[in-house]
Amino acid sequence: MIRLQKVLADRGVASRRAAEELMREGRVRVGGEVIREMGTRVAPDARIEVDGRAVATAAPHRYVLLNKPRGIVSTARDERGRPTVVEMLGARERLYPVGRLDEDSEGLVLLTNDGAWAERVLHPRYGHEREYEVSVAGPVPPASVAALRRGVALEEGIARAARVSVAGGPRGSIVRIVLITGWKRQVRRMCAAVGIRVLRLRRVRLGPLELGRLRPGAWRELTTREIRALGGT
Repeated sequence: MIRLQKVLADRGVASRRAAEELMREGRVRVGGEVIREMGTRVAPDARIEVDGRAVATAAPHRYVLLNKPRGIVSTARDERGRPTVVEMLGARERLYPVGRLDEDSEGLVLLTNDGAWAERVLHPRYGHEREYEVSVAGPVPPASVAALRRGVALEEGIARAARVSVAGGPRGSIVRIVLITGWKRQVRRMCAAVGIRVLRLRRVRLGPLELGRLRPGAWRELTTREIRALGGT
């Protein structure tokens, strides 16, 4: 017998943490009974429904790296009908993005149907760095760089860049920012707080994974070594 939230994650419904929220909201049934108790254990092949729809037994795990173009949302489905990262793959499996990258930003997005792996990738205790390339009009004041390194106050707490570097000159600059946390629109909010106006934002690295030369809109499967490096087994 296995904890229900793990079974939901293994079947690609959501990450384990998100599956727990589905349970709390009374949206999960096992054998026709609503299950809210977090400690509930079920058989791996149990008959499970979420929002009244049967959840298929676990599909083979997939791990995909996508170069998200601007204008694509990092969700499985969008209520406003905007194109999503999942639609770009055209996958038959029920994949979902590992974390998010806002609609106006570009770059590295991971997708999977392995909820436990996704949780390990995102959790701060594993310390996976996120590196961003920020295009800026004009020079970047040294005081702004110092403030990013020192940390700025955001709603979630103090947001501090692990590393910051600047290249360029009077007409335009590229700021590279490395973070450990992945708060919503964190880079944009940090830059706004120190007076940096973002023209373009790309995530170019997550942990050991680099975007490399993958063109916008293209994707590839992760290697076994890459999966393990991000916390897989």
